[in-house]
Amino acid sequence: MGEDDFRHLERLVTELDCRGLHARVVRTHSGRAFVRVINPKATSLAENVTCRAQATPNHRDWYYWWSWGERMHTVEDPAGAATKVARVLAAVGE
Repeated sequence: MGEDDFRHLERLVTELDCRGLHARVVRTHSGRAFVRVINPKATSLAENVTCRAQATPNHRDWYYWWSWGERMHTVEDPAGAATKVARVLAAVGE
């Protein structure tokens, strides 16, 4: 994992915190990192978000990815990504 990945994940953590979610960057023994996100009002609602590049014909674009492997959002807009995560982790009635 490079410093770019880590910075993108930290920016997402900041945005998630602003939305009242508990988030932190977790680094595995293999060196891979992800953001662990938990809704403090319903702790069973949680998600792991990764960050990685996807090659396009002319360059590499960086994205946040859901734990199930679906591309979520561009890293250029961590606020938009945080909004999507907050929507998915919202408890009934929030």
